[in-house]
Amino acid sequence: MIKEEHDLSGMGAPQRSAPMTTTMINIQPEPSMPDHIIWSLFNTIYMNWCCLGIVTFAYSVKSRDRKMVGDVTGAQTYASTAKCLNIWALVLVLTAATCCGTQTQKL
Repeated sequence: MIKEEHDLSGMGAPQRSAPMTTTMINIQPEPSMPDHIIWSLFNTIYMNWCCLGIVTFAYSVKSRDRKMVGDVTGAQTYASTAKCLNIWALVLVLTAATCCGTQTQKL
């Protein structure tokens, strides 16, 4: 075998001329904030009472857009409005279904 392959022990430990530095990067987790887009889409397709489902879907999309831009306050405002409108759409449809269901049973 070649002598240079076995003669590495005589070289000693590697010398460091500069101190070793480390860099830490702290990545903040993205805040989990619901935008209610699935609920709004469901209300738009199935329970579009006086176009309320379309309005809820628009607010949900605006909330998602604000979240992507980094505007957390704006996203929360739009998400809150979308949630409120989704609840109203659900209540109105359930009320209408209950009233219509009672009217057809009386006939």
